[in-house]
Amino acid sequence: QVQLVESGGGLVQPGGSLRLSCAASGSIFSFNAMGWYRQAPGKQRELVAAITNGGSTNYADSVKGRFTISRDNAKNTLYLQMNSLKPEDTAVYYCAADRRAWRVFTAGPEYDYWGQGTQVTVSS
Repeated sequence: QVQLVESGGGLVQPGGSLRLSCAASGSIFSFNAMGWYRQAPGKQRELVAAITNGGSTNYADSVKGRFTISRDNAKNTLYLQMNSLKPEDTAVYYCAADRRAWRVFTAGPEYDYWGQGTQVTVSS
């Protein structure tokens, strides 16, 4: 069973940047889909961004042009670079992994593996 551990969350002012990391306890090479989801209080978990092993990506419209997802299979790590952060980006951010590549192009939170989440708060 692969464990996923997120880090890099915190408090940042509007317009600021954060870089989230998701470290896996084992190889992520077999995970053809990896993604970031977020959940704000009182709201459903929603897709932020996802990436295949080949580098194809899918972004929520709300983060396009501001967030960049990437993965380093050699380091067994998934990243999310978040720029121009807004208060509405405040949420718990979760890392997810699945062996089915087509998951990248779906919005539903139905990945097989999940991290415990990291809090991102955007506030002045």
